[in-house]
Amino acid sequence: MIDHAKKTIVVLGATGQQGGSVAAALRTDHWTVRALVRDPSSRRARSLADAGVETVPGDLADADTLRAAFVGAHGVFSVQPNSGQAGAVVTDDDEVRFGTTVGDIAEESGIAHLIYSSTAAAGPTSTGVAHLDTKSRVEAHLQTLGVATTVVRPATFMELLLGPGTGLDRGGLSFLTSPDRTHQFIAVRDIGRIVAGAFGAPGHYAGRTLDIAGDALTGRELAAKLTRAAGRPIGYTRLPASLRQQDEVLGRLAVLAEDGRLAGAADLDTLRAAFPDLLTFDRWLAGPGSRRLEEALRTSETAH
Repeated sequence: MIDHAKKTIVVLGATGQQGGSVAAALRTDHWTVRALVRDPSSRRARSLADAGVETVPGDLADADTLRAAFVGAHGVFSVQPNSGQAGAVVTDDDEVRFGTTVGDIAEESGIAHLIYSSTAAAGPTSTGVAHLDTKSRVEAHLQTLGVATTVVRPATFMELLLGPGTGLDRGGLSFLTSPDRTHQFIAVRDIGRIVAGAFGAPGHYAGRTLDIAGDALTGRELAAKLTRAAGRPIGYTRLPASLRQQDEVLGRLAVLAEDGRLAGAADLDTLRAAFPDLLTFDRWLAGPGSRRLEEALRTSETAH
């Protein structure tokens, strides 16, 4: 068995969803994990430290802190904040600068394997959504570097389906696609497991771009699974045309989801063969998503 503990993986964004899942999965696989955090005394940073993760102070905007964090490291997991996140304070140019700088310093530092988290919609053709096209720009830059790189392109997070604005607080689910259009989804937990697996098998994954997902469902299927899990009827509708027209970005995302660009292109059979524990939506609702579902249903009851 390979002794991963002798090699350090630097995880960016470890206090967030994706980075946190990656750090947890790497620790499960017995890697030494180092997390770049803005404030090591914060609650989330302390939680990482309690889980055996080395936390070092730093900031994506400060190249010197990246250099210091990368010293002696074997690998780097790179994910950046983006302007499409709620409460975001970064610009699209910030995101591209952060992502490309991480790649440059990884090459400069002799990092053996860089894994970058992109988006299912990335590619050579513009999507017309700035915070998606930023990922394509970072991907293009990483391809020019001499560091072995794996790009993962996650499908839509299952967690987003139970978040604010999806309509569950009104007793139904409203999403980007028409009821019979298939869309891929992934549990955030599984992003970490796939990334950890890729770090453990660089001969297979380095130099590849990997679309990743755990399930593919239509809107009607989503509603049926939510209905079973909730024990009460939950319907499905596409986001109203009025809302898609009022919000230019939301409207464009809906177009991308409907034409397939945002729907995901993961080979689920191949992924499940490599990662048998990938969560389907049913399993996610019964496991990691159960508390989120309870909270969403409670909010729905309060609203009525």
